[in-house]
Amino acid sequence: MEQYLNPNVRDIKISGIRKFFNMVADIEGMISLTIGQPDFPTPLHIKEAAKRSIDENFTSYTHNAGFLQLREAASSFVETRYNVHYNPESEVIVTNGASQGIDVVLRSLLEPGDECILPGPVYPGYEPIIHLCGAKPVHIDTTQNQFKVSAESIEEHITDSTKCIILPYPSNPTGVSLKAEELEQIASVLRGRNIFIVADEIYSELSFDAGHRSIAEFLKEQTIMINGLSKSHSMTGWRIGMIFAPECISRHLLKVHQYNVSCASSISQKAALEALTNGANDAVVMRDEYKIRRDYVYQRLHEIGFQNVVKPDGAFYFFIKIPESIDMTSFEFALSLAQEEKVAVVPGDAFSKYGEGYIRLSFACSMEQLKEGLKRISSFISKHT
Repeated sequence: MEQYLNPNVRDIKISGIRKFFNMVADIEGMISLTIGQPDFPTPLHIKEAAKRSIDENFTSYTHNAGFLQLREAASSFVETRYNVHYNPESEVIVTNGASQGIDVVLRSLLEPGDECILPGPVYPGYEPIIHLCGAKPVHIDTTQNQFKVSAESIEEHITDSTKCIILPYPSNPTGVSLKAEELEQIASVLRGRNIFIVADEIYSELSFDAGHRSIAEFLKEQTIMINGLSKSHSMTGWRIGMIFAPECISRHLLKVHQYNVSCASSISQKAALEALTNGANDAVVMRDEYKIRRDYVYQRLHEIGFQNVVKPDGAFYFFIKIPESIDMTSFEFALSLAQEEKVAVVPGDAFSKYGEGYIRLSFACSMEQLKEGLKRISSFISKHT
């Protein structure tokens, strides 16, 4: 019966991140620098709030968009942090993680024949959904521009079929962000065109060197902002994301969300309310620790001999070019490193063809693991150059 499945489903592939992680997970003594999973526990007061919600029997369906008090808190958080106001009654939707938010948004926007512009290399969670919609992903090669899309590169890729552009900054896998002036230039190119901007800002609270700026600040009427608590509050398993969009867009997104999941977990929503109010600054301690790790990894990579390393200013990843003296593909490099030195990184080709020749290293792990992992990487590079 397999041949009768939707061919768009048959043709998509499992995430390269997970595929490689599963390949090496059972190797004894492995140091994994792969998954984008914060190594901090969910803050205690958030867990306590969830427990109280169970004791108080807050265990029923909520409003499809999430219970209003949480939407009010989310609206207030975004306005305070990113200077963009959304009406909590009609412009905020609570989702089952940012991933479900991405699915809802892209399925609401894309039709067969549409084109969706996105940077390359890029997080692999967008392209399969684009294909499922019968649309076409159009990658911009950012490897020669510090992994950033620019207003000029976007304009070069716009066609009559362009329906939307995805701006995932701070970026997974590269950790780079866009500055205010870069966002303003992009907004100028897109303003007045019938093109949606999908701003995936899940790493916004993990911006190291300057406060995060959202494209919605400059072009709200065309922007759909996606965010959540997985990275900022170490709540990956709680599955709480948010979609922020003008009411004329949001009311249609809500229909797709409603028929997809009805509503997000009521208990997780109560935990999210605690996170966005009493825990509004919980990310600061984690961010400061990530910054220490980033600086350490950056220094060690240069000492090991990696050249032209782009220093991330957000998230918790390095996207590192494999030395030209090592004649291996990204996959071969990562597999050999795992087998020979028991260090797992993600091959760059998991992030589109523009990631070939690179590896992604996550520093969302302890300093002890980073030190030992980089020591082993250094040994591997010495053997192969």
